[in-house]
Amino acid sequence: MRFELEKRSERSLVMAWASPVIAVVATMITGGLIFAILGKPPLTALWVFFVEPFSSLWSLQELVVKATPLILIGVGLSVAYRANVWNIGAEGQLTAGALAGSMVPILFNSWQSPLTLVAMLVLGILGGMIWALVPALLKVKTGANEILVSLMMVYVAQLLLDWLVRGPWRDPHGYNFPKSVSFEDWQTMPTIGDGRLNIGIVIAVVVAIALAVLMRRTIKGYEVRVMGEAPRAGRFAGFSADRMVIFVFLLSGGLAGLAGVIEVASTVGQLQPNISPGYGFTAIIVAFLGRLDPIGVVVAALMLAVSYLGGEAAQIALGLSDKAARVFQGVLLFWVLACDTLILYRPRLVFGTTPEAAR
Repeated sequence: MRFELEKRSERSLVMAWASPVIAVVATMITGGLIFAILGKPPLTALWVFFVEPFSSLWSLQELVVKATPLILIGVGLSVAYRANVWNIGAEGQLTAGALAGSMVPILFNSWQSPLTLVAMLVLGILGGMIWALVPALLKVKTGANEILVSLMMVYVAQLLLDWLVRGPWRDPHGYNFPKSVSFEDWQTMPTIGDGRLNIGIVIAVVVAIALAVLMRRTIKGYEVRVMGEAPRAGRFAGFSADRMVIFVFLLSGGLAGLAGVIEVASTVGQLQPNISPGYGFTAIIVAFLGRLDPIGVVVAALMLAVSYLGGEAAQIALGLSDKAARVFQGVLLFWVLACDTLILYRPRLVFGTTPEAAR
């Protein structure tokens, strides 16, 4: 007896869109079991984790703040994955964008004008693009695996950040703490209202809408879909696989870099050894939970932002580790992939031995 997955002749469109909902419900059930094993009351813990983030205006604002980088990175990754190109290094591209954009306030600290912020955002995009170009070119020129190369580049970027804030870019008046000078005035993102909500969310939503139009209404979007679903047909149509790899890496890397510079110019306010709680990796879950659709990614990013706020609330109310949010994100990714697998394949038990095994 053995267990096999048999490919379905066609997938159910209804189940394709219901799959994320099923995955979220399964994650909550699994989370309740985890809380029970840890000796925490499951219903109370789930309330703290999933409901408290919606309990006040401040919480809702924080939810949007945390969703902003997830939207920017997630929509870029959704396009790359639709093209069947696997950029796993968005966390490194986020860091590279933060470093490039921070050159302006660190090296030209007295420059204060609207152009200061524009220069920071443009440099952030370019920094992410340059960092993403390395795995793209290595894949195109040498056939190197983009998953491994882009992932290894994450650690290079993080070590570079750590060296800079402890060395050349350390604030001389910062009492020897590993951080850069604080960003001020036009070196920070303009806020909306009295909290930390800033115009980064406006940029993120505009980018998501633009990419939705690109994917649905343009030849380039059609090319992305064809190269992802039927690369052989794409080659017959004259589409270049190499150019597609470079395009989606530049796009996703640039948006990750933009997310990085927005993060350091808003919630962080300076460079320090840790500028991201793992947004680049969480955005991979966001992309799949959003069905690789830019508009779906916006909704999925808001859902995943709940895990960050819920994790912080759980630390205070339940005494859980700060890694609780990562556990929930990992469980959610497991259920998303499991549901997607069942959409494409039908499980079945096979009894007896195969002719190959008999020989």
